[in-house]
Amino acid sequence: MENELENNIIEITDDDENVIKCELYDIIEFEGTEYALLLEIGTNEEEPELVIMRYIEEGEDAYFETIDNDEEFEKVSNYVESLEEGTDEE
Repeated sequence: MENELENNIIEITDDDENVIKCELYDIIEFEGTEYALLLEIGTNEEEPELVIMRYIEEGEDAYFETIDNDEEFEKVSNYVESLEEGTDEE
């Protein structure tokens, strides 16, 4: 999966070679790994789609990586949902 960072707008390419534009919403840490929370932009949906990817920094470079492990993705998704529930109560 390719990606490009420019002013918090990231273009990712899915498995079918479709380019999806996302805004970098936040970077969180979960179980010692950083994850990027990306909001899909340019869609007609009322609620933008949330995309979760691993966030990796190597020196001055940073990139996003697909989470291929279903168990890892499920754990991170549940953690993100618990964060969202916490902000709803404020």
